[in-house]
Amino acid sequence: MGPVMGPAHTAPPGSGPDGHPGVLVAVDGGGSKTDAVALTRDGTLLGYARGGRSSPQLIGLEPAVAVIDDLVTRVAAGAPVDAAHLYLSGLDLPVEIRTLEQAVADRPWARTALHADNDLFALLRAGTGEPDAAAVVCGTGINALAVRADGEVARFAALGAISGDWGGGGSLGQCALWYAARAVDGRGAPTALAEAVPHALGVASVPQLIEDLHLGFLEEHVLASLAPLVLRLAREGDDVAVSLVDRLAREVATMAVAALRRLGLDDREVPVVLGGGVLTSGDRRLLDQTRELIGVEAPRAVPVVIDAAPIVGASRLVLEAAGATPEAVRAGTQAVTAALVARR
Repeated sequence: MGPVMGPAHTAPPGSGPDGHPGVLVAVDGGGSKTDAVALTRDGTLLGYARGGRSSPQLIGLEPAVAVIDDLVTRVAAGAPVDAAHLYLSGLDLPVEIRTLEQAVADRPWARTALHADNDLFALLRAGTGEPDAAAVVCGTGINALAVRADGEVARFAALGAISGDWGGGGSLGQCALWYAARAVDGRGAPTALAEAVPHALGVASVPQLIEDLHLGFLEEHVLASLAPLVLRLAREGDDVAVSLVDRLAREVATMAVAALRRLGLDDREVPVVLGGGVLTSGDRRLLDQTRELIGVEAPRAVPVVIDAAPIVGASRLVLEAAGATPEAVRAGTQAVTAALVARR
């Protein structure tokens, strides 16, 4: 179990040169993009910027810090920063959180109230303000957590196969190629994936794709882009694709229920926020199966597919930690939501 997210990182007032409070910065970073905002304590949005991916697990610590530093500097626009909350994919262990905080500690914006944690906290608070709640993210990878009103948190290492994980676009893509390879060489059942997988990646054939990955001409992370293909082929009735979607639904439900059970919340009416690109794609089979399976083990749980970006939750968390009023928190999250809509 990792460190508990709470209001301990309250920003000090009056850090600006003229005695006025500085700005509050929130960052949400993942495997595909990073969002950053700067807010005042009354909920006024001063800046918003988007950059590339910033998961330290995927691109390394120094490149991740460079992305974050650039975005924070841009949104703060020279104003003093009273608090910075960084929620990143790949911050799964306490040592990873400490390492990230140490890596940015010399930045001017990180010298007051700095807090870093997994981006699941931002996702959770983008979807619900309930003190008892759970969240599952299924995007490039998969992760889950549950929180309880007394501050207890149940979370997972989320380090892939070595920590018992399967799921997300990466896992779907790897399995899609696995089944495609076996279909091509005669070890497996026929599947539309055999033709569709290399075509989707701009490669002539499955053997050529395998060779390109093996020799390093393609990086393995490109397989995560196959997730929409797997979902589509499942909708079209491909048996192998259907089996993969059903397996993913079982994993999402299993993680949600396990997190709830660890906190004794599996028999209570609590929201389970579902987010990440795969879960928010709108695929009916995946979502229906997930809801049904959660309901079997936690019948009072309320699965909710998130319709707000995690940066909205990150904004909420930094405002609450800084002592903003409920009205200011509401104004800030609404302003961030409007900025995201305007960007589309």
